[in-house]
Amino acid sequence: MPLSRTADLQPFPRDAFADLLEANAAYAVEHVDSGLTGWARKGLAVITCMDSRIDPLAVLGLQPGDVKILRNAGARVTDDVLRTLVLAAYLLGVTRVLVMPHTDCKMASGEEADIHLAIRERSGVDTRSIEIRTVSDQRSALITDVTRIRTFPLLPPNLIAAGALLDIHTGHLEPYDV
Repeated sequence: MPLSRTADLQPFPRDAFADLLEANAAYAVEHVDSGLTGWARKGLAVITCMDSRIDPLAVLGLQPGDVKILRNAGARVTDDVLRTLVLAAYLLGVTRVLVMPHTDCKMASGEEADIHLAIRERSGVDTRSIEIRTVSDQRSALITDVTRIRTFPLLPPNLIAAGALLDIHTGHLEPYDV
């Protein structure tokens, strides 16, 4: 039986990624191994949005090797984020977690149905089988997500979790009591 269309092995699409491969070649020429390990030197994991305007290291005054950065649409604590935190807490030195959503986030700009409709109108694809996880109240969502970390039974009981909203326009963090 032949493989499905998506399972067939295909050559790497070099033309579509030519700019990145060229940039990487230049980077590799100058690259010096940092000697860093996979350990989070500051004992920190940050959950933030995939929004390309956010530079988590700069926002928090950190350097490569200091922190584990987990990104997804809306900075939500999903099952996969919890799975990753379990690994980070037990194997990579994470002792504290900051959930850091941001203002002017697409995931906070409409209802779940609106996002599905926009995708369908642009592409013809029906995405209603997946949960987009929009938020109408970022404070409430942040409280839920931090609570989810604090109460997840597979995480160490001494793991410290907190939440703060990043103002994307000013760069300031607003910590929330949870």
